[in-house]
Amino acid sequence: MRKVFSTIHLKNIFILIIAFIAFIIITSLLIVGVGNNKNINIHKDENKSTVIKSVDNKSVIKYDLMPKVTKVKVFITKENTIKEVNLEDYVTGVVASEMPVGFEIEAIKAQAVAARTYALAHVAQLGGAGCKNGKGADVCDTVHCQVYMTKNERIKVWGRVKGEGYWNKIKNAVEATAGEVLTYNDNLVMEPYYFSTSSGKTENSEDVFTTSVPYLRSVESPGEEKLKNTKSSKTFNYKELSQIINNNYYNARVYASNIRNQVIIIDRTQAGSVKNIKVGSITMTGSKFRTMLGLKSSNFIIKFNSSSLEIDCSGYGHDVGMSQYGADAMAKKGENYIDILTHYYQGTAISK
Repeated sequence: MRKVFSTIHLKNIFILIIAFIAFIIITSLLIVGVGNNKNINIHKDENKSTVIKSVDNKSVIKYDLMPKVTKVKVFITKENTIKEVNLEDYVTGVVASEMPVGFEIEAIKAQAVAARTYALAHVAQLGGAGCKNGKGADVCDTVHCQVYMTKNERIKVWGRVKGEGYWNKIKNAVEATAGEVLTYNDNLVMEPYYFSTSSGKTENSEDVFTTSVPYLRSVESPGEEKLKNTKSSKTFNYKELSQIINNNYYNARVYASNIRNQVIIIDRTQAGSVKNIKVGSITMTGSKFRTMLGLKSSNFIIKFNSSSLEIDCSGYGHDVGMSQYGADAMAKKGENYIDILTHYYQGTAISK
């Protein structure tokens, strides 16, 4: 009887030890990728998904909410072919191409999550429509979707001496966020837009793309004011400008002799960008005006000179979603990648 009791007792102790070790391992795996967050709370939500939340209620990671996708179809433009690429390899190639490698690691992690989300938002299995230029691919490798380069291509641009180290830095950031995406109300974020540099504040989506998206709200983006690519300028002589406008909009009827009275800013957005501008006989958005003239930003002022028009811009990009240089500024202040993402994409969570 004692022998039986001892055997059972030892067996129960052994089971408890194994269970405890398993709990420790699972908990450790879940906490990987949380970044610099301290004081983490872990609990289950009503859908039985594991949730990790920091005590400041800003940083959240949810797990196991969506089907697993491991590959994406990428249209390689110069080869005019579609290649199936491992998702994490694709994200590494995008981050290496889209964000300066000298940025803080938390900013690079934020870019990795945004790039991964963008890719998956174009996959049919998750409700995406693919790339209209991709000939059946999920995404293309150009700025139309996200710039993507292979390791060899990117290192060739960087140079062999430093290239390997740069690539490993990007790869480590991607691996630290492996599988993580942005979600809004437990649905995959379908418009994880990002851009280079703001003028201190991002834009509401409807002021640039016409459609209002709840997580693409105008937010403060401090720390970019003194950056060299914040300011830019372009000058057009009146004849040149009138020809550009009339070639793009034949009914604008802009004349070089009267251009001072024909190009007038009507109103601006909450963040200061030109919302609408009168150009001759028509009115267009600041975004279309920017595209037509190849400006770096829609946040601009116009100066009329004796024979030319000068346009001075603040910021670089469409100004919706995450500012890459703003993300780096936040990282330099000690914010982690989850804080960065949930700041620029309001009301979102990070899901795995």
